[in-house]
Amino acid sequence: MPKGGKKGGHKGRMRTYTSPEEIDAQMKAEKERKRQEQEGEGIEGAAQNADVEEKLPGSGSDDSDDDSSQKRGGVEGLIEIENPNRAAQKSKKVTQIELDEPKQLSRREREEIEKQKAKERYMKMHLAGKTDQAKADLARLAIIRKQREDAARKKGDEKKAKEAASMAATRGMNSLSLK
Repeated sequence: MPKGGKKGGHKGRMRTYTSPEEIDAQMKAEKERKRQEQEGEGIEGAAQNADVEEKLPGSGSDDSDDDSSQKRGGVEGLIEIENPNRAAQKSKKVTQIELDEPKQLSRREREEIEKQKAKERYMKMHLAGKTDQAKADLARLAIIRKQREDAARKKGDEKKAKEAASMAATRGMNSLSLK
């Protein structure tokens, strides 16, 4: 015989399932009880909402109800406890959302924006030639320009000297051929 003993679940109990008919009956009874409470209080708008809920069965509206409408067991029903971890997320309506208000950014988003702005400032200063790196680059560029000008001047001088030498050689040849 296997280690678990009898089959059938935890501690020898058999599982029981609620049929869909029983669930529907419980939901209708709950809606009827709510409607009677609302009519007793004299709230007409809430009664209309209950009628709309009755027309749409299985809409899941019971899941969104507050915990106070559900039956609480033990001391929990007597004492109101505010548990911040258990607080339900309350959805805002479109009319409640303020678009004019600036969005609160996370730390990472703020740091990313600050980083981009600092980079833009640096690039503006760099293009204006105010940063140390820009000054070094401009000095290096001036040295390179001067070296290129000197090289071009030397090349031009050599070319002129070569042309003068070739002209002198051709003159010498011409004078020899005339004799």
